[in-house]
Formats: sequence, C-alpha cells, structure tokens
Amino acid sequence: MCSAERNIDLQPILSDPSLILELKTRRPPSLEGRAGCETWSVDFSPDGGWFAWSMGHGIVWVVAWPLDSEESQAGELDRGDKSFSCGEPVWGLAFGPRPPKSPALSHKNTQSKGDRLLLATGLENGAIKIWNVLTGGLLFDLRGHEGVVRNLVFPQNGKLTLVSTSRDRTLRIWDLKHKVPKVQVLTGHKDWISCCCVSPDCSMVASVGRFDRMVCLWSLRSYTFIRNLTGAPHKTFYLLASCHFSPDGALLATAAFSGSSWWIDLWDPYTADKLATLVNYCEMYGQNQISAIQFSHDGLHLAIVTEDRALRIWELGQKGMVMQTKEDRASNGLCCNFHPLGGVVATGTRDGHVRFWKVPAVVPSLCHLCRSTLRLSVSTHQMEALPIPRRILEYLTYRNIPARLQTPCSPEDDWGS
Repeated sequence: MCSAERNIDLQPILSDPSLILELKTRRPPSLEGRAGCETWSVDFSPDGGWFAWSMGHGIVWVVAWPLDSEESQAGELDRGDKSFSCGEPVWGLAFGPRPPKSPALSHKNTQSKGDRLLLATGLENGAIKIWNVLTGGLLFDLRGHEGVVRNLVFPQNGKLTLVSTSRDRTLRIWDLKHKVPKVQVLTGHKDWISCCCVSPDCSMVASVGRFDRMVCLWSLRSYTFIRNLTGAPHKTFYLLASCHFSPDGALLATAAFSGSSWWIDLWDPYTADKLATLVNYCEMYGQNQISAIQFSHDGLHLAIVTEDRALRIWELGQKGMVMQTKEDRASNGLCCNFHPLGGVVATGTRDGHVRFWKVPAVVPSLCHLCRSTLRLSVSTHQMEALPIPRRILEYLTYRNIPARLQTPCSPEDDWGS
C-alpha cells in the first residue's frame, strides 16, 4: 500500500441531473475494456469519511470523502489517496469497524484509536487480505477459500468478525480477535454463492446461490443453517444475483433475472413468507440482467443496478421508480453502495469507473419511523401475538405492500415515475 498521487480523473457530468461526478481510472488504452478492469465492489467506511473501490488489475483505491473537501486535506490523520496492490483481481471489499485494542492487532504495529480503520479485500485466488487503511499495514492474510471470494461483510456489532462468501460454495465466518483467526465454515450451497448480507441485529446471515438458486438463512450465533426460502416454482431458467436486509431486519430483498426480465422478491426472514415481487420485463432477450440491490439507510428506498440503466431507486410498494437514470445499454453496472448518512449512492462499472448519484431527499413519516424502531427488536411472530388491529399489524409486518408490481421496460421513461 502507498499514499499515491491521484491516478484518477474527477469528472462532473452536467448532462445527467442526478450524477454528481465520475471517477475514471487512468490506464493505457490497450487495457480499456479488457477483462480485469472491472469495479466489482465499492464501499463507504462506517463513518462515511472514506470511499474504496476495486479499480481493476488487483488495485484498490481509497479516497477521503467528500472528495477534495477542505476537511479531507487537513487534520492529524493522513487523508490523501491510498492505493493497495493486492496481487490478484479484487472481487469483494468491505470496510470494518474501528476495532478496540485486541491481542490480534497489538502485534501489528497499530498505534492509536484513529489509525485502526480496517479494509478487507477478497481476491480471485481465494485469499482475503485485511489492511490498516491509514498506516498501510497488512494485518491478516486469510487462507481457506478455494475459489473467488465474491462478497465480504463486517457485521456492525463492534466485534472483529468478518463474513465471506466464495465460488467454492461456502461461507466462512472469521473471528479476528485472535492472533491466529478462528473460522467457522458454513456449507449447504450446491454452486457459486453470489452474495451475502447480515441482519441489522447480527443474528442472521443470508446468502444467495447464483446457479443453485438457493436463498439460505444461517444463524450467526450458532453457525447453523436455519432455512431455505422458496416461493412458487419458475417456468424458465433464472439466476440469483444479490440480496440485502432492510435496516430494521424485517425484510430480505433478493434479486434474480432470466432472459428477458429481472425481479426483486421481498421476504419475511422470520416466517419465510414471500411478501411481494417487483418485476421488470424487456423486449430485448438477454439484455435485462440485474447486478446489485441495496436498501437505503432509512429503509424507504432500494437501489437497483441493472444492465440497461446505471441506477434505479425504488420506493417499496410503488409501481414506478423514484429516480432512474437514462436507458444506457453500455452502463455496465456491477455494484452499488449508499453513503451511511444518505443522500449519495456510488455505483461501480465493468470498465473500472465509479459514479456518484444524488438520491432524492425524503422525510420519513412518523409511521415509518415507529415501524422501523419497533421491528429492530420485535420479530414477526412476536408482532402477531400482540392484541393490535389487523390493519396496523399488516403495516408493521409489511403485509400492506402489493403482492406483485410490474415496472414496464420503457425506453423513454427517464428520471422519475
């Protein structure tokens, strides 16, 4: 790792009203558009002060956020751009919490509380490298996966725990509090695992298999399999792409696609009920792949990255989109991530670039705030045992969302519903 001169171009784009800026990697023309350039993963640090993305060819770039602000240019800590050479293509990355002092880190030349921001990188050869962002030190080089490490998640419970998924069909849960990290291996998928996510209360892990089409729930407390979420059988072949828990943990969203459509299912992880499905059809067969989804931090919206549009923002229960970019078959979107404080979504592309989009500002209703607060600590089964009116119970358990919504694929339907 090194603090490096900026090897990227910051390009404000005035033609798209919601596009704040774009980061483009400077690379030789001979490498443009070739395999290895992809930005498979992007992430903001938990406090929102840093942004990282895999910019292709085994390099991860980290910049202070907001970009080029006065705050990022001054202060006790080094806020300059940082690059990490991982030696292998990087498929997954995730910022960790600022960890407390522990034996595992005390021997790694860490100094003060402010210089222990962690960044985990998942590599094509199955290794996971964990870096100290501010000092550049390599803290861990985790081995065990036998295929591409596709996804990494640090549960936000203040503990040094990392969840990883791989094309070797396993999930691994790493306890980093020890000098030699302990690991739990979860098996059950029959093929590649596309994505995983951790519930807000850190009790469950969800994973989706790309080809086996399994949506699995696992206990993060006992490291055991809970259930497989299954709905009505599909008549056509399809692939699973992504998953994400709502901020209150009451919903699990999963994304899938087939030749001419993509859809998002909303599940109740406590009862295994499928509550709603958003479907998008397209006339062009094979041109409607969905790559990533993520809930906003207030739980009102879901960001959607697809092959035909760089970004859509969907409000749960609505037929149209709150915001969607212009149709662009060359958008090549692969991933997305909300800023922790809201207002901005970052998306990564197949050509190694990153775009930052302005998210419509919405004030949550009092009803939504009450539901979110209540569902953080009360399961669906506990809700159903309460003596409350049926309509209120339906709202609190998200049963008020229409069971099926269809968003037509319209070439001219740009920038909002």
